[in-house]
Amino acid sequence: GESNQILLLAPNLLGESLAVQLSTVEPKVEVCLKQEQLTKHPCVVIWSLESLEAPIAIQLELRRLQEYWRPAPVLLLLPSKIRLETKEFLQFDCPGLLQDPDLETLKDSIKTLRGGGRVVRLKNQTKESLRNPQTAMGLGQWLLISGIQQINNDLKEIDQLIDSMPKSNFQELLLSGRKRELNASKNLLYWIWGPISAKVDTLETNTNSKKVNYNYLGATGFPMTEELGTNIKLAKRDAITVWKEIRNRLEKSIDLGLLNSTGSLLAIEALSLSRQKGLLLNLLSQFEEVIYKLRSTENNITSYKERWNELKHELLQQSLRGMTGSYVRLPLQGKLNPVGDKLLELANLSDVDEELPDIEQMLDPLLIDTPIIVDGQILPVDDPRALMQLEIYVSNWIIRNAELISSEVIEACGDWPELRRYLLISDLISTRELERLRNQLNSQNRWKYLIQRPIQLYESKRLFYQLRNGNIEPLLITEPRDEELSKLGWWQQQVALLVEIRDAMAPQLQSLIRKLGDLMVILLTQVIGRAIGLIGRGIAQGMGRTLSRN
Repeated sequence: GESNQILLLAPNLLGESLAVQLSTVEPKVEVCLKQEQLTKHPCVVIWSLESLEAPIAIQLELRRLQEYWRPAPVLLLLPSKIRLETKEFLQFDCPGLLQDPDLETLKDSIKTLRGGGRVVRLKNQTKESLRNPQTAMGLGQWLLISGIQQINNDLKEIDQLIDSMPKSNFQELLLSGRKRELNASKNLLYWIWGPISAKVDTLETNTNSKKVNYNYLGATGFPMTEELGTNIKLAKRDAITVWKEIRNRLEKSIDLGLLNSTGSLLAIEALSLSRQKGLLLNLLSQFEEVIYKLRSTENNITSYKERWNELKHELLQQSLRGMTGSYVRLPLQGKLNPVGDKLLELANLSDVDEELPDIEQMLDPLLIDTPIIVDGQILPVDDPRALMQLEIYVSNWIIRNAELISSEVIEACGDWPELRRYLLISDLISTRELERLRNQLNSQNRWKYLIQRPIQLYESKRLFYQLRNGNIEPLLITEPRDEELSKLGWWQQQVALLVEIRDAMAPQLQSLIRKLGDLMVILLTQVIGRAIGLIGRGIAQGMGRTLSRN
């Protein structure tokens, strides 16, 4: 029969105490502190650590344990305070990973592992990770970092002043102009001194009085930062279970509220909070239905891609209808019209967001269980690092399509005043405020399309939006985009060319400034300084002769 013995590897006192507690809550389980006490192959191997002074050695020992006790899953127990980041935790690749768990969590995790699942529960970590000693900072680095920090502090103070003022205040217009000047100064600093990735990544960008951290990543990595508070529980280790966990995590994040931390204006902010949540949840639900439909069809990869293109438009339509309601009618030009049907008639949902990555990166792991590459490692879908990367892809897809639908709703509200009270926030009931928002969104989209997009393509970066703890946050991912770069129009190619010229000229400009600085030092010390010294000496000698005569 199935073994009910657990092998517990822990220091003597901790092991004995933990064995007694486990035996109390699980009388049917026999906890063995030594291998000699086992009479059967263990169902679970628990390894409890008091410290993590040598992570590499722990990884090697963990791999040896898993190979020796296979197929028994290994559950690794970590202490409460560890000077490591979540990314380093997840490199301890094992089915169970718990940090300072309580007894009930430990019991539930053992049950999940015995059923063939996976459990990862890590606490929010303060940034106590070991840092590299700071190296000597050059003049360019010092000017860039100190300048950006001063500008960010000024921007933060201005944002606080604007928030405390009534809207449409003349002083607010002046402060907004000052913000534009400061942002232009910041761009000039970046232009002159160049991006110093090791230093600039730590700078804070303050937008709308909210702290936004922009993560610039390596060529193969997604950030697994300590703020994630990783909590993953998979009853099984297949793609469907992974999808259910992703859906649950996104639903919880949406329920917490939607705070725009992207640093740019989002169309979905025009909708009332209940409509925002409803739209995202409907997109998530409709996406799940499409996933199940595609998995139920036994076709090859090419067929499922064609089927996806057929179902995508219907998915967006049903999401819009679900957000507005199927039976609500509002007057339009003197006649009652069903809101859902009329919006579908007015909206153009066939537009394509060019910043969306290939759909295969998101669908292949969920439909045909393909592995995912994270930090240069090929990982199965159930690995926590692969799951979180896939979650970023799904959340980005949902938010970008929500933006598409929200933009169409805003356009429809321009010609349908009665619809504003039903779908939009109260501030946008006013025609003036609605038109202002539409103009701001159009200007922002043109700027992104003409300026930001060619720069991101040239830098091989793609902007993702992720849902995390009730926030919509930006994430720049580095990936090859040469093919898209070659298809840019004439204007966008000139923007990319300017960036290339800037990269070529920046070292020469910095060298010129250094040489000018050296020249000024020579002039001040060798020429002007000596001249002043000679003049002073002459005056002193003249005064000495005068005094001697007197």
